[in-house]
Amino acid sequence: MTNILLVCGEGASTSLLAQKMMNEAEAQGIEAKIWAVSQSFISQNAPEADVVLVGPQLRFQLPVLKTKVGDKPIDVIDMRAYGRMDGAAVLKMALSMLK
Repeated sequence: MTNILLVCGEGASTSLLAQKMMNEAEAQGIEAKIWAVSQSFISQNAPEADVVLVGPQLRFQLPVLKTKVGDKPIDVIDMRAYGRMDGAAVLKMALSMLK
């Protein structure tokens, strides 16, 4: 099972993206847990995650967020994929970070 954590300002916008990613994972036969939280809960959720993706609106906070996730892979979600709520593209990004 792959655990993918999405982080944004309040967690609301990424919740929809997380659901679209879950739908895509199921369609591809990938066993995954994908969930979204606000940035204030990253420290509590990062230990369970295999990879952490950050909403584009928090791009400037990436260096600080990296310190909260330890050695987990972390990166900013592509702005176009995020804006389109493209679950397939963001899922692909997350999985590529684990290789």
